Amino acid sequence: MKKIFAIIIAIFIVALSTIFYVANNTSIVYAYDTHMTEIQSRLKQLGYYNGAVNGVYDDATVGAIKRFQADHGIYVSGAVGGVTANALGINMTRQESNDLYMLAKCIHAEARGEPYIGKVAVGAVILNRVASPDFPDTIYGVIYQPWAFTAVHDGQINLEPEAASYQAATDALNGWDPTYGSLFYYNPATASSSWIFSRQTVVTIGDHIFAI
Repeated sequence: MKKIFAIIIAIFIVALSTIFYVANNTSIVYAYDTHMTEIQSRLKQLGYYNGAVNGVYDDATVGAIKRFQADHGIYVSGAVGGVTANALGINMTRQESNDLYMLAKCIHAEARGEPYIGKVAVGAVILNRVASPDFPDTIYGVIYQPWAFTAVHDGQINLEPEAASYQAATDALNGWDPTYGSLFYYNPATASSSWIFSRQTVVTIGDHIFAI
């Protein structure tokens, strides 16, 4: 009886922790994007968006982008890369467009079976590495650093990303970091390097442990 009671208490604590985490991190998803005001304004002019032009990448904006993409034969992702930006008449640099695409590709290759927050987390690790002096200073450089990612080594990086991966890449680029600054992640069930187990664990999301 005591064992059953302890299990119930443990489940309650985990559930409560999850609710607390989501409640305190949901707002981070809707971070400011430097192009978002222009995107919203253009979508509003075209009749796809009825909300405030405030630069906030929220659900209404995502829906408007998806409707625009569907109507114009563009891959429906809800994220504005080079093709969508061009169709909207918005000038996005090649680097900005390529960063989103590369990040989405790596997220898809590494975390397509993970929960959405796990996808964002993988993107956040890549961006944390870009910001770290111990890693290459570009998204491309981090992703293609030798032996950095299994998906690059085994060719899964060549798969085309799905809509959720684009969305997760956009959220990561906009500042959402559910890993709290982690530089590494691994699946303890499949990891073959003993070194990775020595890293300090920060958080576990889905099948991945995120560490520093």
